Parts: sequence; C-alpha cells; structure tokens
Amino acid sequence: MGLKEYRDKRKFEETPEPQPRPRPPGDHLVFVVHKHGARALHYDLRLELAGVLKSWAVPKGPSLDPAIKRLAVRVKDHPLEYQDFEGVIPAGNYGAGAVIIWDRGFYQHPAARDREESEQLLLDGLQRGDLKFVLAGAKLRGEFALVRTKMDEKSWLLLKKKDRFATKADVLQGNRSVASQQTLEELAAAVAGETSSPKKLNQILLQEALESADLKGAPLAPMPHGIQPMLATLAKEPFDQPDWLFEVKWDGYRAIAEIRDGQVSLYTRNLISLNKKFLPITEALRQCGFAAVLDGEIVVVDEPGRPDFQMLQNYQKSPRGHLLYYVFDLLFFQGHDLTPLPLLQRKELLKKILPAGPHLKYSDHILGEGVLFFRVAQEKGLEGIVAKHSQSPYLMGKRTRQWLKIKTRLTQEGVIAGFTAPQGRKKYFGSLVLGVYAGNELIYIGHSGGGFGAEDLREISARLQPLIQAECPFKIEPATNAPVTWVKPELVCEVAYAGWTADGLMRQPVFSRLREDKAAREVVREIPEAV
Repeated sequence: MGLKEYRDKRKFEETPEPQPRPRPPGDHLVFVVHKHGARALHYDLRLELAGVLKSWAVPKGPSLDPAIKRLAVRVKDHPLEYQDFEGVIPAGNYGAGAVIIWDRGFYQHPAARDREESEQLLLDGLQRGDLKFVLAGAKLRGEFALVRTKMDEKSWLLLKKKDRFATKADVLQGNRSVASQQTLEELAAAVAGETSSPKKLNQILLQEALESADLKGAPLAPMPHGIQPMLATLAKEPFDQPDWLFEVKWDGYRAIAEIRDGQVSLYTRNLISLNKKFLPITEALRQCGFAAVLDGEIVVVDEPGRPDFQMLQNYQKSPRGHLLYYVFDLLFFQGHDLTPLPLLQRKELLKKILPAGPHLKYSDHILGEGVLFFRVAQEKGLEGIVAKHSQSPYLMGKRTRQWLKIKTRLTQEGVIAGFTAPQGRKKYFGSLVLGVYAGNELIYIGHSGGGFGAEDLREISARLQPLIQAECPFKIEPATNAPVTWVKPELVCEVAYAGWTADGLMRQPVFSRLREDKAAREVVREIPEAV
C-alpha cells in the first residue's frame, strides 16, 4: 500500500501523529495494538513488515479465545514511527479521537529461525491471504492468524490458535495503555480541545462499557417504567463481612431516573415527578447520551460536604448549597436488564458510564469493613450507612435482608393522623398524633410536641387545615393528653426517638421534618433487627 495515503489524509501542522521518516530496522519485528476512541471505538493491529506497519482495524478487539473470530478490516499502511504514538487527534482531522498503546511487543512467523526468514514467510502469507504469526506482548501472547475472507480484499478474520496462552478470559478488560497506564478517557481529559469535551468523554465511556464483560448475563429487555425501588431492612448494629459492601446513607430524597432518547423522568418512591423541582439534575441526566435506569439519592450538601435536608426541601425557593444526585445502582442499560446481575457487577458498570459533573456523583463504597465505616459516619454527623450483599440482585419494590440500613440515631417515619391545640405561647398546634400502617390498619405510635421551629409550625398547620375531618383514622381511638383534631392520614413526617415502650409507643419522640417523598401507605414500624 505504501505511505502516500497516510500522508495525504493528514495535516501534520495540526495533528500530533508522526510524519514518516527513515528508521533503521531493529533486531526483531515489532507489533502494536492501538485502542482508538474515534467515531466508533475500535482496535488497530499493526505489524511491522517491509519497512511499514501493516494495519488492520478490529472493531470488537482481539480475543484470546480460539472459538472467537474477529473481523479485521485491512487499512492503509502506517509509518514505523507510529508504533510509539499515543495522544489525541484533534477534531477536524482524519481519525479524530484519543489513541492509546493498548499492547505492543515483538512478533515473528511460527516457523522462522531469524528476522530475515520471518519477514519473508510473513510477506508470503500476506500475499496468500493466510498470515500466521506469534505475538510476544504484554497482553497478547501466543500464535494468531489473519485470514482473508472471500467477501473482498479488505475483510480478514483475526483468529487465536490453541496453545498455552489461549483462554476464555476477556483480555479487553485490561483497558489501560501499556505505555502510559492511562485509559482512553483519562488521556482525552488530560488534553485540551474538542476531544476532551464532556460529550466526547461520554462517548468513550459508553463505548468502553458496551465492549466490557459487565453486561454478560444481562438479558435484552424493554426499559421498565414507574419503578418501585428496592428497600433496606433496619439493622441494630454495624458488622464486618468480606462479601458485603458499605455505602453512605444519604439524607435526601430517594429518586429513580429513567433516561431515553434525551428524555428524562426523575421521580420519588411514590412516583412524584422531580423533573422541575431539581432541574439542574434533570438537565445533567439529559446529557448522558445513553438509555438507562438509575437509582440514587438527591441531596443538598453544605460547604463542608454534609447533607442538609432543610436546604434540600427549600431548594426551589432558596437554592443554597450544592445540589447532587448520588447514584448507587444501575437497573437498565442500553437495552439490557441488569437487575438479575450481582450488585458489584452493576456498580462496576455504573462507575464506568456515569459522566463526571457538578450535579451527578457516583456513590462509592468500601468492602468488608462496616464497623469502621459506621464509626466514621458517626464522627462526620451522617445519618448512617447502608450494608448490601455484594452479590445481591435488584428486587424492585421489595424490602429484604440483603440490604440493611444502620442509623447513627433512631428515627421513625409517622403518618400524621391529627393534632392537638397549642398551649401557652405556642402557635398553630401543640403536638402531632402519629401512626404507622400494619397491613391496611393505621396503628397509633404516640405524639410529638417538640422539635418544631416557628416556620415548621406555620407550614405544617397550613398543610393540615384542608385535611381536617371528624372521623378518627384509627380503628381504636387512642387516649391522648388533650383533645385531638383529626385529619386525613396523608402527610408523613420523621421523628427522632429514644426507643419503644412495651405498649408499642415511641419514647421521647422529637419532630425532625416532613417527608414529602414518602407515601403514607409505605410507612410501617421499623424495629432494628439483629444481623
């Protein structure tokens, strides 16, 4: 082929790619495999032969499994200098995108005794369309073959021969350069210009994810809608287990995000839309460029990075703090149902595809060390931690013991069933009468009269007035220390408490906040279970 086409397609004043120059031959023939994040992610196999690098584009990348045949498209020759090239080809240039040296080393014909004989046998094989060779690289080792198909002159198949280096393991899982140890996205991010734009980086992340082994075992399926999230069981105390992972229990709104065709649906556990309320997150998700269903928590953090639920509730009226969507699970991705996959596998894929940005964050975890992680959460004033079995599938709408939540303080959600009149200087109401559901029945769990600020009293009273009714929502009207005005049991609040009495009432309940993201029918008594 020669190097004329290589020269003609390049503007060397703009691209960092090398110009052809005379280069003395070495003692051994070299090969290099470039990983190229162009319009379509692919691998370029380049073999030194006749003073140039004979090149094939391998869309799905090489394999070490003899049962797998990869299409390899013969492309133009490249100069020998290209064996050392790694960089970003700027937009507007031929082959624009990031390029890393995925593998490199020496190669020879399997029957050759020296370089001269090897090159002659390889040239003969190239001419016949049956090129056999042995690679000695960092990732690719052993005997391979390139066989020309009958389709056309450019279409070949790349095959791995059966030898001691053959394996069914996915060699493409090693996605770093053998020269710089960078991934494609890390290299692109380090270089200024069009190729390091968020859109370009997202494309690279998406392509890397689709070629990885993380989707193995994920069946093809239509995207689900209106998902009820998987729930955690309250546990008494933290623990250490090597098969469990531990995450921060974020103090915010649990939210599911559905992304498809540039459209986003962001909603709470009770299917209330959050698209307009948290528009910056909606817009960030819209830019993702893939079809997915995510599970996470929307929080507002203060300057030190602590979640502030009050700022979250007031974000629309007073957008203070940093609004974040901490994503901790991936349920659906590019036509694949991921819910049957082990949690750790889902999280690995999520980490690869979730683009970095000011409003989207991957919720990381640690493995095994729950006791220390809980202690750190306590010291930082966080709500608690969530323990999840690393191999757990995602069970929509189920509360299981494969996910456990361990709180740094006791809290309980309660359905507001009524309120008492204010005493002394207190305005609007005295205390809230609270209940939880047991099946279809609302059960009394006590009343809370402390913890309210002036704004809380005014806002809650305004929300309760339209709900006033004559009928007591409890089957058996509870004994209270003051007359009660009953309301329709629709509003949910959260209280901190000291424990439960033998009669099933909360000791010393103190109001924390309203929970607009929770449906009344979801509220049940939470008794911490032993692990």
